[in-house]
Amino acid sequence: MRKILLDPEALQSFASGVELGSFARAAERLHRSTSAVSAQLKKLEEQAGVPILQKNGRGLEPTPAGEVLLSYARRLLELNDEAVQAVRGAELAGSVRLGLAEDFGEGMLPQALGLFARACPEVHVEVRVSRSLELQQALRSGQLDLALLWSDGMPWPHQDRLGQAQLHWIGRKESQPSIAGRPLPLVLFDAPCLVRRLAFDALDQAGQPWRVAVSGSSLAGLWSAVRAGLGISARTALGLPSDLRALSPAECGLPSLPRLELALLRTQTPLPDAAEQLRRILLDSLAERMPEETAVA
Repeated sequence: MRKILLDPEALQSFASGVELGSFARAAERLHRSTSAVSAQLKKLEEQAGVPILQKNGRGLEPTPAGEVLLSYARRLLELNDEAVQAVRGAELAGSVRLGLAEDFGEGMLPQALGLFARACPEVHVEVRVSRSLELQQALRSGQLDLALLWSDGMPWPHQDRLGQAQLHWIGRKESQPSIAGRPLPLVLFDAPCLVRRLAFDALDQAGQPWRVAVSGSSLAGLWSAVRAGLGISARTALGLPSDLRALSPAECGLPSLPRLELALLRTQTPLPDAAEQLRRILLDSLAERMPEETAVA
């Protein structure tokens, strides 16, 4: 029996289309034509020997066999990326200094650094998890090579603009806030803070009284205060703890909040080889983790 070798690009189109809920959107992300993606899916189905997609309304979804293939496709694509990174990073040495906004420190850091450690075992990584404004200052002073942060809109010569994420009012899952007739209790980072300023602006424009009930420098501490019912916070859904939730403006009687620009800033172009390798791993990890609500800028 002839051995069948599945086409990696076809697997990538298949996995991206299912992830995005649209193969047209997958074609756009992968910089391919829709006809090329359709041809890849047809070829993949021929190789599998069974239907892998079925109609669901106006779209397509995996068949039971397609779900099995999707699981393998994701693993094969991850292994492919890891192999490429390992080959490119095998001879690298030195150090990289990385800054991460607190939203990404717990959820994204272990996976990304694990991939980087396997790809570049001789490179030392120094990580600083802090607030976005502090990370920008560290970049300007030459203390970091890369920083993933929420941009304040100020121009930066070396950056990857990754999209915009919606800011939400954040509260406890089990109860709805009641703010009638009293200032809104807020749980926010200490000043200076971009999200703090945006929350104040939105409330002031809506004529909603507010007070800062809890402030601090630790995101984990702010989440604890929200859990305790001391107030509500403002944040994106990225890295949101499972026992907290985003409140709709209509539900809580509060004004809508704006969107935040997410960016990966770097000190120079081109970066040293090790830092560039880490940058690529971070970009790949982010492409998988960005929520549906996040729009590419």
